[in-house]
Amino acid sequence: MVDNNDSFIREVNEELRSEQIQTIWKRFGLIIIGVAVLIVVGTAGYRGYEYWREGRASVSGDRFLTALKLANEGKSDDALAVLAVLEKEGHGAYPVLARMRAATVMAEKGDTAGAIAAFSAIGKDSGVMDVVRNVAHMRAAWLLIDNGTYEQVSAEVEAMATPLNALRHSAREALGLSAYKAGDMVRAREWFEQITEDAEAPRNVANRAQALLDNIAASGKAP
Repeated sequence: MVDNNDSFIREVNEELRSEQIQTIWKRFGLIIIGVAVLIVVGTAGYRGYEYWREGRASVSGDRFLTALKLANEGKSDDALAVLAVLEKEGHGAYPVLARMRAATVMAEKGDTAGAIAAFSAIGKDSGVMDVVRNVAHMRAAWLLIDNGTYEQVSAEVEAMATPLNALRHSAREALGLSAYKAGDMVRAREWFEQITEDAEAPRNVANRAQALLDNIAASGKAP
């Protein structure tokens, strides 16, 4: 008798669940189908977008390699032409890489003023990652040591010559060399001393700074 009752209860429960499912399906079936379709279409769209984006990045990468090859072959103008297109039409990180490389090619072909302007512009572009902007400022500063004033070098890198900045050693060296070239031995000594007193300064940078400090001391121009 108990088994018959249990069997009856199970059948009733199953029938109720079946009726509930039918009711839910009648009320929400179209919505459920719509959500399922959206999930499938959304997934397919995302996969398609990823494929499309990777394809565009691959094309940009090929163009960048072409520009590098042309530059290495001494075909500067051709390289700059490819880089100019990549800067405008490239995808991912390639437009910024194209700008950096174009500035380097300018410097290599003797267009120092153009290279300085290009690097400086990248350094001031808030849309570029900070690490790239800092490197661009540094490149501009090193070109300005022989082609500009101390004030111009300072405008590019003095903000990086702080104790916690990863590029402080190069920034201080650029500032010290610029001051040294300008005949401002007091200021040059201050920058070089900051390098030699920094325990984290690379040995080659510290050695160069010490050599210049010795020259300054021997000259007697920085009491």
